[in-house]
Amino acid sequence: MKVSAFLKDKSGFFLLFCAEILLTVLFMTAYRSSTEQTVFIVTVISLCNTIRLVYEYMRKKSFYDKMAADCDRLDKKYLLCEMLEQPAFSEGRLFYDILYRTNKSMCENVSHYRRQAEDFREYIELWVHEVKLPVAALSLIAHNDTENGSRYSGQIKRVDSYIENVLYYARSENAEKDYMIKEISLKQAVREAVVRSREEIQLSGISVNTSGLEKNVLTDIKWLEFIITQLIDNSIKYRDKDRNPEININALQTQNGVTLCFRDNGIGVNSAECERVFEKSFTGSNGRNGANSTGMGLYIVKRLCDKLGHTVTLTSQQGEYTEVSITFKNSGILELMH
Repeated sequence: MKVSAFLKDKSGFFLLFCAEILLTVLFMTAYRSSTEQTVFIVTVISLCNTIRLVYEYMRKKSFYDKMAADCDRLDKKYLLCEMLEQPAFSEGRLFYDILYRTNKSMCENVSHYRRQAEDFREYIELWVHEVKLPVAALSLIAHNDTENGSRYSGQIKRVDSYIENVLYYARSENAEKDYMIKEISLKQAVREAVVRSREEIQLSGISVNTSGLEKNVLTDIKWLEFIITQLIDNSIKYRDKDRNPEININALQTQNGVTLCFRDNGIGVNSAECERVFEKSFTGSNGRNGANSTGMGLYIVKRLCDKLGHTVTLTSQQGEYTEVSITFKNSGILELMH
């Protein structure tokens, strides 16, 4: 709290003080008081008012400076009310009471919408599990239908993939309640993801090459399999049909940890769009050119990697390749464990 701001706020007080001094001088003059008496009374009045102003300033400065410092230190500013002590002056107590009631109302409002969001998320998860049953049944029917099954299996797989996206997006807000961090084999996670997508890989004619995956990392294998599956789906969707499509998956030991590199030779991404591919609903020029992109796949991948503590980056050259790198920063912990 600055002195200049405090004095500016007291401009009305100074006008009244000047009026008080003027009336005192007029009163002392009317009663024929000596000059010494008048000066003495004016001095006493001025001194008393000055002491009162200094005392008021120091008391308010202590409260507001502490409030500003606490607010700067807090990451969650709405907890400021919990850090404050009730001030000794009436104006501060009124401000504290209003702040407390406002904060309480805000918390109640947030809790209400949080419960609604949680109910909706639970409903979505239940709906996904329910709808997966008829999708699985359709997939089985298509598989057994040797005449027309191949015409439908691809579309059924797309529906199942979109349903998976809905489920993982719904869970990503509270991913920490669903995942289990433990030591897993990258080779196993990649193998499971490739098996899940084997029909699409075969139909699209993509060859998958792996190397250096004999490494262990700390992550959740279910979430990692989903992430890899999303990358495979993207490679299939954006493959270059004028050449033999391929995916190269390898792992490298770096200073920052273990990095899983996922590289395809598809149509690539415009260099100007590389920094935006992880944004929500961003489809880019490829998505607008008939790839039926929702712009959610890489967004969910980035969101899950952030929750798991992994770093994900993308580099690409249009018409040449796209490479997604996932760095597991916790690999150093494994070295200590072993």
